[in-house]
Amino acid sequence: QVQLVESGGGLVQAGGSLRLSCAASGLTYRINAMGWFREVPGKEREFVASITMRGDNTYYADSVKGRFTISADTAKYTVNLQMNRLKPEDTAVYYCGVEATTGWGFTIPREYDYWGQGTRVTVSS
Repeated sequence: QVQLVESGGGLVQAGGSLRLSCAASGLTYRINAMGWFREVPGKEREFVASITMRGDNTYYADSVKGRFTISADTAKYTVNLQMNRLKPEDTAVYYCGVEATTGWGFTIPREYDYWGQGTRVTVSS
């Protein structure tokens, strides 16, 4: 089992910045990648960004490229998402996830094995 604790959500005006953090504990040696996804009511969970724990390969959704940066402390199994130039359409509940089984599919929600409780991000116009 892997446990995830997220922090850093909140309310910000359009154009502002927020930083989300996620700390993993438990069987962390199994983690292949950590990622951020977001969800709004009535829509499926959407990929935002992910990073591998070996090699620091990063992946981004087109909608956030150039604005969001994912980083990780692989020794501590923590991952951060720096979100700049936020837009109202970034408003969502953001979830941290861990892929610890197959070693692929790092942009696909169903490939992730564990999830955090979610943190709300609201961007006002």
